[in-house]
Amino acid sequence: MVSLALHEYEAAARERLPRSVWDFFAGGSGSESMLSAGREALDRLRLRPRCLVDVSHCDPGVSLLGARLAAPVGVAPMAYHRLAHPEGEVATARAAGTAGALLTVSMFASRTLEDIAAAADGPLWLQLYWLRHRESMVRLIHRAEAAGYRALVLTVDAPRVAHRPRDVRNGFAVPEGVRAVNVDATVMSASHGGRSGRSAIARHAREQFDASIGWADLAWLRERTSLPLVLKGILTAEDAEIAVQHGIEAIVVSNHGGRQLDFAVPAVEALAEIAEVVSGRCRLILDGAVRHGADIAKALCLGADAVFVGRPVLWGLAHSGESGAAAVLRLLSEEFEEVMALMGAPRVRDFNPSGVTGN
Repeated sequence: MVSLALHEYEAAARERLPRSVWDFFAGGSGSESMLSAGREALDRLRLRPRCLVDVSHCDPGVSLLGARLAAPVGVAPMAYHRLAHPEGEVATARAAGTAGALLTVSMFASRTLEDIAAAADGPLWLQLYWLRHRESMVRLIHRAEAAGYRALVLTVDAPRVAHRPRDVRNGFAVPEGVRAVNVDATVMSASHGGRSGRSAIARHAREQFDASIGWADLAWLRERTSLPLVLKGILTAEDAEIAVQHGIEAIVVSNHGGRQLDFAVPAVEALAEIAEVVSGRCRLILDGAVRHGADIAKALCLGADAVFVGRPVLWGLAHSGESGAAAVLRLLSEEFEEVMALMGAPRVRDFNPSGVTGN
């Protein structure tokens, strides 16, 4: 299959998916200002290459919480991959394995944790929202442990789902035939049944997400698992310092793809201050607006250990299933390896703050 550019996968996905599904994947919160802010922030950054360096062999491989990756790339947690392709997360798992990438599985995945694990050749992490019904979380964690998942990713920037105008306009609800198969049906019932002028996703979150949790609640989670704990959605140095003090193994610097707090700082703009305060005490992952291998290099220069990629993987999945998602991940990795050579940075550890300007 001839590899396409990312914008071609995007265009194909937009053409093939139902309008309401496309809007669910592509839309943002409020004014949707954050959909472009992250991309604009990355574009303002410029790379500073070094010359006369031996780049006859470039090694893009990294280790992340004990897992070896072919490049510093992982798939961000996203719900309901079966909205993009009938095989859903099983196809994504195979694609990530082919590309040597990490896959973070959403608790609202549309394939079972066990089926995803059986299809996966690479490392898997499980993403969680904090539910009012804690026993549902515990059962899910124990299943993930038994299936070989290697870390838990707690999303901390969504005490509720923000107003997403496209979903409200479309009266979006998860369609029949697709559901979050890993969570109790009673917990998920509100996410189904569309109603004009209302988002079933937002209604479900208001009913089921526990908006009262605080830092002290992390101890409860620690008592119930031995897996490393990752926090996703931190955007300030202050919260990063508290996370480190609570023994968090990794932080995902993320603004939720522009789907939560409108007018928040873009993730890449928050990265440097977080990297400075963390100072190597935990791993850092940038999540948001990564669309080229050069974006990976910029993130590494600013202190990230890896990046997460979200929507482009769904574009590839909608285009041609497993092969499309794998092609998207492979394209980003190949672009990054070329940037390594042209930057005079044959090893991932060669990227440092001197390699970027404009932040």
